[in-house]
Amino acid sequence: MLTIAVDCMGGDHGPGVTLPACRQFLDQHPQAVLLLVGLPEALSSFTHPRARIVPASEVVSMDDAVEVALRRKKDSSMRVAIEQVRDGHAQVAVSAGNTGALMAIARYVLKTLDGIDRPAIAGQMPNIKGGGTTMLDLGANVDSSPQHLLQFALMGSALVSVLTGIDKPSVGLLNIGEEAIKGNEIIKKTGELLRSAANSGDLNFFGNVEGNDIFKGTTDIVVCDGFVGNVALKASEGLAAMVSHFLKKSFSLNIFTLIAGIVAYPALSGFKKLVDHRRHNGAALLGLRGLVFKSHGSADELAFLTALQRAYDAADHDLLARLKSQLAHAAPLLTASGQSVPTLSESE
Repeated sequence: MLTIAVDCMGGDHGPGVTLPACRQFLDQHPQAVLLLVGLPEALSSFTHPRARIVPASEVVSMDDAVEVALRRKKDSSMRVAIEQVRDGHAQVAVSAGNTGALMAIARYVLKTLDGIDRPAIAGQMPNIKGGGTTMLDLGANVDSSPQHLLQFALMGSALVSVLTGIDKPSVGLLNIGEEAIKGNEIIKKTGELLRSAANSGDLNFFGNVEGNDIFKGTTDIVVCDGFVGNVALKASEGLAAMVSHFLKKSFSLNIFTLIAGIVAYPALSGFKKLVDHRRHNGAALLGLRGLVFKSHGSADELAFLTALQRAYDAADHDLLARLKSQLAHAAPLLTASGQSVPTLSESE
């Protein structure tokens, strides 16, 4: 049996979304157990033989500052869920809550793996091949050094390998052009490190990729800093919203738009499904001594269910062991290029 700790209070909708998704998940996964973490009065109506309520007295809101979430709300559902992983009661935790707070609490409670300075957020972006391109970082680190980007590439490779079965997934470095001479000094230096990792057998480095390659599915993984990654993520979400909006409006405008909408509806419906972020929901917080997955804050039932499934698959395929193995193999390269960052502590 595999146990998942669920922060049922997090996100824009809280138990109204998380609990129905948890019930669906349990029905679909007979080998799963859920620890439902949150305010007891909000969860008391949920009963299932493979679910147990773990009480928490506080909730991290979507607009809470990291300082508040980390220092003041020490019995929040988010923190208690992550502590279940630390204490060995669960193999993975899932939350739709405040991203900054989740990363800070997870880093404090679980600490980082050897060889990792900064955890990263890795999620899927839809591509035209019908699958997803794994991209990291999606917002945890606004400024990243070449060493950090190398670490992201190694962790992303481990993630995709366990979730897809691809032994050596391809890695692309996001740049303004494919040529090695393109980009700023950070990107050029990162390219050198990734080529060294490829030569040592630690990575399957494809080379530089551009923004359109994310959606083409040119590589299995695209590496970038969190600023660029988050902008790309929000842009793709905006495209999906635009298509959805057009489909709704096509049947409420004039006759010419109506006819155009009817003709284009099958193709647009297929495209909408292809870029539907609910089907790619669930980003991994990589680089920690435990598994944590982040659902989109505005996730509906389908999206949160997808996040639970991705977390289950990662834990079931022992992602943490694969990460440790990948980093151990690349230790000489990381030692030569890396810079340690002090572990976050409550006294800081």
